[in-house]
Amino acid sequence: MDNIYIEYNFTVSPKEPATEILIAELGNVGFESFVENENGVTAYIQKSEWNSEILESIFVLNSDEFSIEFTQNEVAQTNWNAEWEKNFTPIQVDDLVSIRAPFHENPNLKYDIVIEPKMSFGTGHHETTHMMVQHLINLDLKGKSVLDMGCGTGILAIFAEMKGAAQLEAIDIDNWCYENSLENVARNNCNNIAVFEGDSSLLINKKFDVIIANINRNILLMDMKIYTECLKENGVLLLSGFYEEDIPVIDAEVSKYNLKLETYITRNNWVALKYNK
Repeated sequence: MDNIYIEYNFTVSPKEPATEILIAELGNVGFESFVENENGVTAYIQKSEWNSEILESIFVLNSDEFSIEFTQNEVAQTNWNAEWEKNFTPIQVDDLVSIRAPFHENPNLKYDIVIEPKMSFGTGHHETTHMMVQHLINLDLKGKSVLDMGCGTGILAIFAEMKGAAQLEAIDIDNWCYENSLENVARNNCNNIAVFEGDSSLLINKKFDVIIANINRNILLMDMKIYTECLKENGVLLLSGFYEEDIPVIDAEVSKYNLKLETYITRNNWVALKYNK
């Protein structure tokens, strides 16, 4: 007999970073599948794991910063692969890099990254991923050590290895991200990427030539001191996951550690900053 799922359709405004926070919180109480859409996210939990108070501990639902409404209903087991084919769209950057799922056609660009999305991922921050890839395109990574903090699917670490990085670490606090990054690293035949599950506490006594942090603003601000301490002299720090209006507060924090903003890219109000140490 098919499993019965409870489906929640969340309408979120503004969509980010509330959707990202919502997905993380729902994952902690047993929701196992998420499909992002233009209005928010649809989340699924097996009926056997559900109870009527399941959302009481979801703090973002009570935040004054966001408006989140939802409806719920029972559904039979969902064909997750079909959902992904509908919702996961490929990315092409500057006619050089393609980021796609296995079911997408290979556009035969110079770099081709194949990502098998797990059910806990939405289509995510295409803007921030796109901009971070643009920054990496312009960096000489040959022989460099690279950290991909908040690695998600591992896209950026994988691309950095394709560009010649010699020693890479990809870290994410979310178990689905950790597992998915391991799979994608193997899928793209990468040999130099070590994947870890955890947070910035894993960075003690480590040094990198390039640090990539595509995370939400509050985490970046909290961990900035650690990132800068881990960055080698003349190293590069790439930051994204926030909006143009957040630049002053991010820049003020980074400037405390004598890093200089060299350039930034914007895309649909999202921004990616490049700092030099």
